[in-house]
Amino acid sequence: MLTYYYEILVRFSLFSENLNKFLLKIKINKLAKSTRLYRKLHKTVAIFLVIFILLISVTGALLAWKNELSLKPSYTKIIQKKSTLAPLEKIKQNAIAYIDSLQLSTKINRIDYRPTKGIAKVRFDKHFTELQIDCYTGRVVSAKQRTDTIIEMIHDGSILDFFIQNDASIFKLFYSTLLALGLIFISVSGIILWSNPKKIKKIKITENQ
Repeated sequence: MLTYYYEILVRFSLFSENLNKFLLKIKINKLAKSTRLYRKLHKTVAIFLVIFILLISVTGALLAWKNELSLKPSYTKIIQKKSTLAPLEKIKQNAIAYIDSLQLSTKINRIDYRPTKGIAKVRFDKHFTELQIDCYTGRVVSAKQRTDTIIEMIHDGSILDFFIQNDASIFKLFYSTLLALGLIFISVSGIILWSNPKKIKKIKITENQ
């Protein structure tokens, strides 16, 4: 009688062991299949995004060093400062008159008024020219291109919106969103590709014990 129960116990133990090995193999196969899928997707997305990743990396580095590389016009020093500042309207009119003489669009984007430095920076909507105007005399003292603005627009994709004069920034939103989602997926899939082999290895060690 004891022998009978012992045989049942042994058979149950073997069955349990085989079932456990079978379940572990299923788990390994699922992890392996998942790893192959993520590796394929990771590679495809990375190949598609590699040019854009390189582009934002290079432009990002240039923007970080824009002052050192002189990509941004430096402030013109105003030596003789008067007690009375020129009216903002006069600065605006002088900027429009000067830029009109260059046969460029006179539509102003912004006026960066810095009375403490004695300079007003005037930037325009349709081109990358920056005028620096003496806050005391209203005279244009510098006219240079904002190379850093061009690089910034390439960096965030708004350069296409600029060329087609799209105020809604559709290309910027699409480009930024697509790139962000792609980088998130590459990061997550990279973690999965790193962790899955470790999980498989751990399961195999457990299986052989």
